[in-house]
Amino acid sequence: MSLVEQALPYVRAISPYLPGKPMTELAREMGIPVEKILKLASNENPLGMSPKAKKAVEAAIGGIERYPDQFDLIKAVAERTGLVPNQVVLGNGSNDVLDLIARVFLAPGRSAVFAQHAFAVYPLATLSTGAELISTPAKNYGHDLNAMRAAIRSDTRIVWIANPNNPTGNFLPYPEVRAFLETVPPAVVVVLDEAYNEYLPPAERVDTAAWIKDFPNLVVTRTFSKIYGLAGLRVGYALASAEIADLMNRVRQPFNVNNLAIAAAVAALDDHSFVAESYELNQRGMAQLLAGFKRLGLECIPSSGNFITFKLADAAVINQKLLKQGVIVRPIGGYGLPDWLRVTIGSEPENTRFLEALEKAL
Repeated sequence: MSLVEQALPYVRAISPYLPGKPMTELAREMGIPVEKILKLASNENPLGMSPKAKKAVEAAIGGIERYPDQFDLIKAVAERTGLVPNQVVLGNGSNDVLDLIARVFLAPGRSAVFAQHAFAVYPLATLSTGAELISTPAKNYGHDLNAMRAAIRSDTRIVWIANPNNPTGNFLPYPEVRAFLETVPPAVVVVLDEAYNEYLPPAERVDTAAWIKDFPNLVVTRTFSKIYGLAGLRVGYALASAEIADLMNRVRQPFNVNNLAIAAAVAALDDHSFVAESYELNQRGMAQLLAGFKRLGLECIPSSGNFITFKLADAAVINQKLLKQGVIVRPIGGYGLPDWLRVTIGSEPENTRFLEALEKAL
């Protein structure tokens, strides 16, 4: 028997997460200079990182030989969300806290519910614990909360919800989410993944952190990777009851968020002008791309994030044609959407180049 066969069978059965193609990889494959490649595959902020965060990183380099102290970031997040520090759990990106939640509540003989076309990390986090994954059919490419409620079993311990959803961009109005929470058994943890929360129009945002006092089984997760532009530093967080946060911290690596990420995130939280500029750029870019898709006669899914998913007669072929032009978007066949591609909203010149390349590919 080989060493691979000695590994846990449910680990061997997992399909690895496939990230967006790196620019350097495409440069190697196509012989295109990196500086001429346009990457719109990973929902990164086209403005880069917050200027305040950049200055904070530069200042923090002088203390890089010291182990991290997460106090300042935990305090800042708690103050921003109206919670107390022992309700905040930091992660090496929000993917990390999703994995922590799974490790606390899932195991062989337990199950978790998620929606078809939802974020790929939910199956990964679930299956890596040996738990059973229950997938519910999508409704208009997004979550069907009634179907998810009906799928909860006596052994279910987690329900995963992304709002807005990645990769489809669907948004569930918050009154519907709260009504769902009121029907979920208190022994089932509902994870509300709000990675794209800051891209919602202000009128649609709700202080979900305040719901935790009413629903102790609610865990809200957020990230600094999207609108704050810190994807490369890997920092996210979970908001939860003190009891759940304590359990997550028991399995969390003690230094899972590094010094530079902590300094950048603390500064980014206070850079309100950068967040506002990023939001407005995304709104304009959304309109630009939607107009382009309409002109090209392409169907797309209404999105509340910083990306749009659009349909093609032969998505795989069009994706290859885009790659040959140095334009990287995201194939999402692994999400059960083989006829669709997802594109990140970029700057106006980036969006223009993408639409020109897409028209040529078509």
